[in-house]
Amino acid sequence: MGQDRFDKGLKLRKQVLGAEYVERSMANADEFSMPMQELSTEYCWGYVWTRPGLALRDRSLVNLGMISALNRPHELKLHVKAALNNGVTREEIREVLLQVAVYCGVPAGIDSVRIAREAFAEIDQAQRG
Repeated sequence: MGQDRFDKGLKLRKQVLGAEYVERSMANADEFSMPMQELSTEYCWGYVWTRPGLALRDRSLVNLGMISALNRPHELKLHVKAALNNGVTREEIREVLLQVAVYCGVPAGIDSVRIAREAFAEIDQAQRG
């Protein structure tokens, strides 16, 4: 593993997903799951997300569409929150999910909207509490 790439990935991962979430994920990793944490941090975050070709908000928009299409609800909720951290608006998230519904099927769009609403509610609750 490239330590520099891992370090850059870890820094960006914490920025986008929140340091508390990332630190908890790393701390909870065991011998079985740590290689996945390392792969994700180095490859996804350190290699792709740090590239200059797209802004973070654009990467978030792309991720929302792909993760919705792949029906990955846990990752979708995480990346809805990340997209908001990257400057994507709730309205833009809605538009991405409508696009998903047209091209990937209404059930995927409906599930994605439900998950996004859950993420919004969690954020709103945390801000109030």
